[in-house]
Amino acid sequence: MSKRFRKLSHTLYECKYHLIFCPKYRQRILKDEIGESTKREIENLLRQKDGIEVIEMNVQADHVHLVLWIPPKYSISSVMGYVKGKLAIRLFQRYERLGKRMWGRHLWGRGYCVSTIGINEEQIRRYVRWQENKEKEIEKLQGNLFNEDQG
Repeated sequence: MSKRFRKLSHTLYECKYHLIFCPKYRQRILKDEIGESTKREIENLLRQKDGIEVIEMNVQADHVHLVLWIPPKYSISSVMGYVKGKLAIRLFQRYERLGKRMWGRHLWGRGYCVSTIGINEEQIRRYVRWQENKEKEIEKLQGNLFNEDQG
């Protein structure tokens, strides 16, 4: 098996995602010590999820970029809910001043941005067309084995 794909018991997959999320009101709070702590906590949280791997991470003052391997057994929304929720709790516990600055104890903006990474669209479309043509060739060679008229 190629290193490009990973395997679950009944699934072969390559599921990589680019995820971006921001503090509420895009406040520039993820600097210096808080930014470093954010990186460590994200790595710790994602290590607890079986099969999720951080490929790249960049914590900017006002947003976080993640490139992750995520097995198909997890939904993107559940992974993001887990990361944003647990990370907010840990950062509020460690940095009391965040709780005062982020009224209502809401650290993150409501949404996130997600994009898939992997085979590009044109490659996939060519492969699907190739598969269809290949199937037609096989049917021509074999004839219709299930034709009831041939009894």
